[in-house]
Amino acid sequence: MPLSDRDYMRNPPPRWQPGVFRGRRSWSLGLSPVWVLIIINLLFFVATTISRDVLLNLGLIPAAFPQRPWTLITAMFVHAGFGHIFGNMLTLFFFGRFLARLVGDKKFLLVYFVGGIVGNLLYLLLGNPLSIAVGASGAVYAIAGTLVVLTPNVRVLLWFFIPMPLWVVVVVFFLLWSFIPGVAWQAHVGGLLVGAIAGYFFRRRGGFYIYR
Repeated sequence: MPLSDRDYMRNPPPRWQPGVFRGRRSWSLGLSPVWVLIIINLLFFVATTISRDVLLNLGLIPAAFPQRPWTLITAMFVHAGFGHIFGNMLTLFFFGRFLARLVGDKKFLLVYFVGGIVGNLLYLLLGNPLSIAVGASGAVYAIAGTLVVLTPNVRVLLWFFIPMPLWVVVVVFFLLWSFIPGVAWQAHVGGLLVGAIAGYFFRRRGGFYIYR
């Protein structure tokens, strides 16, 4: 799901508003969760490039799911080609870092994994039983959906130079990328719904801005 909305904030949120989180926690070796996820996805991509059997064994095939339940998770980390992983990881880099600053690393990871899993579950229910679904699209759309609810009017630069509100970018690219033949739109819908629900609950609590 190449959400080509590259999140470059022209008008960042205030430096601080009251909230639970006051800073970002670094993981081991100084890596943020976003970087850890990107590295894991890249390692899986290298593995699938070396052997296509990896993709077939880790991708989500509804008809084979009872024998391969782990694919509900592993499908989130394998991609079908360079363009596929490039779009997802670029969006994860910009949108993921932004969301982690707003709600903290733990909630960011919760949105990412729940969005990806729910998207895959929806694909199990509505997808072609003999098809295969791969990619972090559901998780990335969950991040995007959360940001749309929390900061809908933040200005982002579409394709690096076209300024527009974040909500417009997400809606446009959801429509563009979800209804192309062969695209697992079910994962996109599931992820976006999870993100919208998460954003609603985060917004109700208030004080979600963290900017350093």
